[in-house]
Amino acid sequence: MFDENEEDAMKLEHYLEIGAVTIEGVNDDGEMIFAIQDIAKEIAPELWQAHTEYVDAGLLHLYENGLMEVEYDENLEATLHLSKEGYKVAKELGLVEMDIREIPDN
Repeated sequence: MFDENEEDAMKLEHYLEIGAVTIEGVNDDGEMIFAIQDIAKEIAPELWQAHTEYVDAGLLHLYENGLMEVEYDENLEATLHLSKEGYKVAKELGLVEMDIREIPDN
């Protein structure tokens, strides 16, 4: 059978093929940066659920550790305020945009 890494690579390849995931660029360490597209809700609900749970857990971690404050307006729409350290942690978790370079054309 497949080991976990092979299975993950096959899943990623599938998600790329169907458009649920896109390649957004390359980070400073040369690692690919992927983005989960909104269409994943419909065509890859298991991926969307895992993504949503990851984001929710990350935001809760930031809040519980005093790295983020939440402010609500009169319509109860939330605005998130990250501390400098909170931004660093959020970036490491992939919750905010990273500094990316374009993928070179080959």
